[in-house]
Amino acid sequence: MAKTHNLGFPRIGSRRELKFALEAYWKGNSNRDELLETARALRHRHWRQQAGLDLVPVGDFALYDQVLDMSRLFGNVPPRFRDGEDDPLNNDFRIARGRATPDSTPVSAGEMTKWFDTNYHYIVPEFDATTRFSLNAERLLEQLDEARALGVEPKPVLIGPVTYLWLGKRKDDGDRLDLLAPLLEVYGQLLHVLAGAGVEWVQIDEPILVTELDERWRHALRQAWNRLNGCGVKRLLSTYFGALRENLQLACELPADGVHIDAINAREEVERLLDWLPGHKVLSIGIINGRNIWKTDLNAALDWLEPIQKRLGDRLWLAPSCSLLHVPVDLDSETELDEEARNWLAFAVQKLDELQTLANALNQGREAVASKLESNAQAIRTRRESSRVHNPEVKQRVAAINTDMEQRRSPYPRREAIQSQHFGLPLYPTTTIGSFPQTAEIRHTRRRFRDGEIDARHYQQAMRAEIAHCIQEQEKLGLDVLVHGEPERNDMVEYFGQQLDGYLFTRFGWVQSYGSRCVKPPIILGDVRRPAPMTIDWIRYARSLTDKPVKGMLTGPVTMLNWSFARDDQPRSTTCLQLALAIRDEVRDLEANGIDIIQIDEAALREGLPLRRSEWPDYLEWAIRAFRIAANGVADETQIHTHMCYSEFNDIIEAIAAMDADVITIETSRSDMELLDVFDAFDYPNQIGPGVYDIHSPNIPDTTQIVDLMRKASQRIPAERLWINPDCGLKTRDWKEVRAALGNMIAARKVLVAGDPSA
Repeated sequence: MAKTHNLGFPRIGSRRELKFALEAYWKGNSNRDELLETARALRHRHWRQQAGLDLVPVGDFALYDQVLDMSRLFGNVPPRFRDGEDDPLNNDFRIARGRATPDSTPVSAGEMTKWFDTNYHYIVPEFDATTRFSLNAERLLEQLDEARALGVEPKPVLIGPVTYLWLGKRKDDGDRLDLLAPLLEVYGQLLHVLAGAGVEWVQIDEPILVTELDERWRHALRQAWNRLNGCGVKRLLSTYFGALRENLQLACELPADGVHIDAINAREEVERLLDWLPGHKVLSIGIINGRNIWKTDLNAALDWLEPIQKRLGDRLWLAPSCSLLHVPVDLDSETELDEEARNWLAFAVQKLDELQTLANALNQGREAVASKLESNAQAIRTRRESSRVHNPEVKQRVAAINTDMEQRRSPYPRREAIQSQHFGLPLYPTTTIGSFPQTAEIRHTRRRFRDGEIDARHYQQAMRAEIAHCIQEQEKLGLDVLVHGEPERNDMVEYFGQQLDGYLFTRFGWVQSYGSRCVKPPIILGDVRRPAPMTIDWIRYARSLTDKPVKGMLTGPVTMLNWSFARDDQPRSTTCLQLALAIRDEVRDLEANGIDIIQIDEAALREGLPLRRSEWPDYLEWAIRAFRIAANGVADETQIHTHMCYSEFNDIIEAIAAMDADVITIETSRSDMELLDVFDAFDYPNQIGPGVYDIHSPNIPDTTQIVDLMRKASQRIPAERLWINPDCGLKTRDWKEVRAALGNMIAARKVLVAGDPSA
């Protein structure tokens, strides 16, 4: 009998209950007990939704981030937080966001970066010579008791010890692997505690096995798993997000009781696993895509699985490819979707239904689920043949792309001279990344317009009033290059997708990005085209209110792709080129309407990188090409900006330079300008704005902090090529914070200019 299990479940709730509970607590509008009760209720609901599984994950629920929870589990608290809050919960929030509640003392938050190649952000573990580990298993044990009380069979989920070290950073010159032995000591204690609590199986995630590891890290995996052998529990070695390749034999040889493989990305490796895996080990096959929302072709999956079951029998487990954290919770919430498109989709709850259907077909025969298989086959067939998916005109336009479309008219040095004269900006010009606070009033107005309570004229009037307010505030502050504030935009991807052919949208398809921050990725259903201008009227209106430059704000094609649920029936590169042509049309229309600074955000460029460096060149070739096609149809006087947030990009700096944007803005404040170390060795030719205001924290940077950060930047990049700006858009902050932080940013510019002999 094939068993079913799950690697992890979305924790935000089908109506984002966790988000609202967290934000109420952080604002001081609710208490600790109310927050924890919401979390408990969500866990219980999610376990009930998974009750049909043979094994249900426990420990995958986190109030902020699962990596931060692992740091707490192992007692790894950075030194600056050790004398902080007595309450571990509040101390976790201080690590995550620099402050727990309005009256807590601000502190520099932990660094945040992307979880492998996803849009989920984790809090980076910090290590140094003072790092000590100690077991704090109370939360996990409490959740085990909760799950058992509901009648489910729990499977604790842990990040593997080697992956945990790999995800972290040393804050001194030491080696992360020097900490493996003491970490394993505590890890072993944890497994013995779980064994004592009656746990049979523990899922230990080591996703670094799908990356290119040197021999030191491979040896560390052997050392760790051998050390943890015989701890009283069965251990499932879980890998996901890619193929194992040269690590396949290592994964088979590690002394685990079972191995999970991502069969969406590594199907070709399953045959070798069947041959190589010792006869006593379980093979868990991730047969349901945990990162996209399309229905699984169940009949095709069964054609593949049935021979495997004959070989493995009870040793076959079925699961999603990875945690379902990366998909929305429940398609049943989407009552406004048309029936045809809805029938092509599966969210987390529906994916578990698919999993159960596959297991029932394997264990009882296909006839036991014949109606479900026929319904699934019809959905797969109608999507494949639908005219909503295929547009010959779009395909012809992509085929006609030529190399001239990828080039600016002049090289950067000539453009820089022309733009310098054209704009006359001062030393250290100041700007923001795009959005300003999305107030309750803005969201209320947008909701009323969506629900038909106000007409388009009243909505436009309300948004224009917000734009005018943003322009006035920026002029009062003294910013050099302004933005319109984006009050009309619900999301930087969804807003554009709603105006493009080929997209589909949900009402409750929320996915966690970090902490309480959720995104609602649109769905790329078919070939993409721009039927009409998308931003011209709003930007042109903002430009009419000021004599200062106003940036046109667009989302780039790579980010539109990576932050959507993309088609799985054609190469991602093809979809990206379709998006590039749509954005190119908008760029040219902005320029034609007098907008001569245009920002094309590529916040998600790096997260699309394959996890193996050997595959980077192919991705970067088509991703950078798509950006250049979108950006390069303009005159030399038009200044192109781009923005990247919360990504380690030092190792792709040459590709970023190849984008040939006139100005790039990046996150650097949380990493204390560490991201600029690359410029010690690489002479970046264009202008750059290192972010000095961490907008993901309620803390307000003071003038001295900003000056110090910019002086660090000027040691690597000439002052005449530096801009001053926040890390990211300001939509999540309130106006009081924004005015104070931007005021300090302007004050810092004055200090820098006064101390610069070239000014």
